[in-house]
Amino acid sequence: MKIAILSNGTGNYSTKRLKEEAKLRGHDVIVIKYRECYASIEQNNPTVSYRGEDLGMFDAIIPRIATNMTRYGTAIVRQLEMQGCYTVSSSIAISRSRDKLRSMQLLAKSGIGIPKTVVSRNTTDIDNLLDQVGGTPVVIKLARGTHGNGVVLAETKKAAKSVLQAFYLTNDDGTNILLQEFIEESAGADIRAFVVGSRVVASMKRQSLDDDFRSNLHKGGEGTTVKLTEEERKMAVKAAKAMGLNIAGVDLLRSSRGPLVLEVNSSPGFALEKVTGRNVAASIIEYVEQNAKRRNKKDKVGA
Repeated sequence: MKIAILSNGTGNYSTKRLKEEAKLRGHDVIVIKYRECYASIEQNNPTVSYRGEDLGMFDAIIPRIATNMTRYGTAIVRQLEMQGCYTVSSSIAISRSRDKLRSMQLLAKSGIGIPKTVVSRNTTDIDNLLDQVGGTPVVIKLARGTHGNGVVLAETKKAAKSVLQAFYLTNDDGTNILLQEFIEESAGADIRAFVVGSRVVASMKRQSLDDDFRSNLHKGGEGTTVKLTEEERKMAVKAAKAMGLNIAGVDLLRSSRGPLVLEVNSSPGFALEKVTGRNVAASIIEYVEQNAKRRNKKDKVGA
């Protein structure tokens, strides 16, 4: 198959691993820096050009879109979709997963456990807002933050009000701000479940190494292997499906009322390969093989 990996470049670890596994399985694979692409939009002739040349038809594309390039990256994915390319993650699924408010709404609608969450542009009615999420401490986050950035734990009502006012003053692009219940019993730890299709192919526990409540590896958290319960496995797969994602990193918290989903990542990193010893990249390429071929067969039958 002819496979394109849309990435920031070949230096990215996850991109390297996907390319390695695709080549091992005999595929023709190319890494495309999507930020250097441009889309030509005209009636009945959607094209994508890269470094001065029109990209040909691919059997499959694997998007690895950075958060700060979501709008442009998904526009390129959408253009390739319009050409008829099979994509392992659709442009609409990537977009919805990047909006924390939209994600929470979709997860809640699907009956998936989440921390109590409130969104508001009102900083004067802080008492009522805090009552809605169970008081302080409270987690305050930007709806489009990533890697633990734009996330603050406010210990007191006064601190919460100060953080909200600061976020609103510096938030020029109008990104929504969320107040979220603090799950104290999680003790600075969460679980990353890597979902491919309808199964969890790897999972790890991430623990903060100091007093930081954020366990992200980008913030110095430490990853260890963890065995998921059946409930956690089913919830991770259900959360990915709620976003419309075939490949997803689902972040879970263990709470006194059961597992809760914090976030669903559409371009999860491959750090858990090193932690767990699982070949995540191979699982993704196998999934692409099975589903791209199936889709292409249907297209031929319908032609």
